[in-house]
Amino acid sequence: MCGIVGYVGLNEAEPILLDGLAKLEYRGYDSAGIAVHSGQKINIVKSKGKLAELQKKLSQNELKGTLGIGHTRWATHGAPSDINSHPHASNNCKIAVVHNGIIENYLSIKEELTESSFTSDTDTEVIAHLINKFYTKATIENLLDAVYAAIDKMRGTYALAIICSDFPDKLIAVKKDNPLVIGVGKNENFIASDITAIINYTRDAYLLDDGEVALIDAKNIKIFDKDKTLVSKKIFKIDWDIESAEKGGYDFFMLKEIFEQPKVINDFLSINLYDENFLHKINLETLENFTRIYIVGCGTAYHASLIGARLLSKLPNIFVSAEMASEFRYNEPLIDEKTLLIVISQSGETADTLAALRMAKEKNARVLSIVNVVGSSIARESDNVIYITAGPEISVASTKAFSLQVMALYVLVCNLYKVCKVISTEKFLQLQNELQRIPSLVTEILDRENEIKIMAEKYLSCKNVFYIGRGLDYFIAREGSLKLKEIAYLYSQAYAAGELKHGPIALIDDSILIVGVITQKNIVEKTLSNLKECKSRHGKIFIVTTENNSDIKNVADDSFIIPQISQIFAPLLANISLQLFAYYIAKGLGYDIDKPRNLAKSVTVE
Repeated sequence: MCGIVGYVGLNEAEPILLDGLAKLEYRGYDSAGIAVHSGQKINIVKSKGKLAELQKKLSQNELKGTLGIGHTRWATHGAPSDINSHPHASNNCKIAVVHNGIIENYLSIKEELTESSFTSDTDTEVIAHLINKFYTKATIENLLDAVYAAIDKMRGTYALAIICSDFPDKLIAVKKDNPLVIGVGKNENFIASDITAIINYTRDAYLLDDGEVALIDAKNIKIFDKDKTLVSKKIFKIDWDIESAEKGGYDFFMLKEIFEQPKVINDFLSINLYDENFLHKINLETLENFTRIYIVGCGTAYHASLIGARLLSKLPNIFVSAEMASEFRYNEPLIDEKTLLIVISQSGETADTLAALRMAKEKNARVLSIVNVVGSSIARESDNVIYITAGPEISVASTKAFSLQVMALYVLVCNLYKVCKVISTEKFLQLQNELQRIPSLVTEILDRENEIKIMAEKYLSCKNVFYIGRGLDYFIAREGSLKLKEIAYLYSQAYAAGELKHGPIALIDDSILIVGVITQKNIVEKTLSNLKECKSRHGKIFIVTTENNSDIKNVADDSFIIPQISQIFAPLLANISLQLFAYYIAKGLGYDIDKPRNLAKSVTVE
């Protein structure tokens, strides 16, 4: 959610910090600020609003110095404001801090800090005052001790970057339950909450683990564990292209990422589809040891979970359920050593999903994760990982990552069907061949982009939208509805088509757009019947379907026909169409599509 960047080296810190913060804008934020060590003191400039507001202030108050920290804030404690923006400093400005996460016991700490004067409503400000309380003499050893003493009192989640006015060449980083990486350069080093922020400067990084504290200067990086013992870590090589984190001529990252889908799907399949050792690599050659499978995710990842659970429910003698990660721990799920937990997260840092993983591990469940970010917390704490290899996804609204999550589930399901004898070897080979066709079929849909654009422009005046479908189509309807909510700010609700008559149909009139998804042959007539009921109440009808028959043409005001494919894979193609539909609605309404209000890319607080 929030973003952190830090620099120590021989170059001016301000432009490097601003560049890093610009790369983190996609995560979602409402204010920004930087602190730079200038001579004998720390100078701080921060501002409510977008990064441009901060840059405007800095143009009048340039900060000189080669050590600094920066932050983009997504408000949790205290409304967005200049005062609540990070960095925060102690009263004597000895200590400056930026923080991602939540300090749960900040109020009780605040009450103990009777000698401190607080200016903000944030939980973060207590950290600066608390470190300053324990910092009693100007030695680096005492500063480290003060940091350890502070985090020993704090309860919650945090990634921290800390600087002290007594040390113009030292940067301290701390991690607990929020991502933080150290970029390794030549005569300069970096920290960031996201690799994207430092990819312009280095391809080498250390991934901090929970409880670790790093002391960093221009030439040295020392990493200590929670017991202050020096630890040795391997350098992680960043293999993303810089170009993949740039727009490349597209108006928005979202459209670029929609059009990247044929390539990234093909790349994923080339690694996994025909790999005879696919199940061996994730230690799932047999399911004999499992009686339950839970698939857990949040938002878009939860919608992928619903698809995976519906398909895996065909496995014999295994209970399968898709669960919202934010609810999972509170539902008292039955978990033991015979449980397989599949967790899905683009970032690999989603707080609720990570908490579900840790609860399951405590109860001896096996955890398989489907993630995009190599070396993320979820990936490192799972027993096995399927990497979706989507590359950086910058737009807050997920597109290519969702498609690859579903593709990973398709490959997993097909292999499990085969080993559990749900399908024959012949059918398995047929499904493999169908999956191999998907990149080219996605390209076919993208080549018809203008058709969807024209349709979307017809419905810009609609203020309320229903998405309906049955079975797998309903899950894609949910995802399509979420995309429209996220980027077009329209009230959009997905319903299982059969539920319309149980209340929602009362809302249908000529101001309502109903988007119907019809890809499953056994329910075409039933879903079409539900759409006819909406049509008779003057609702506007847009249908995405594999069918091209007169009944659909007579009901739909507009329809988009996707290519024919096995019906278990068809919902993925329908979703590509719905991604474009949401995009062109949002663009037609004039919104900043990549940075939707109030949202963050990586949700690292519960």
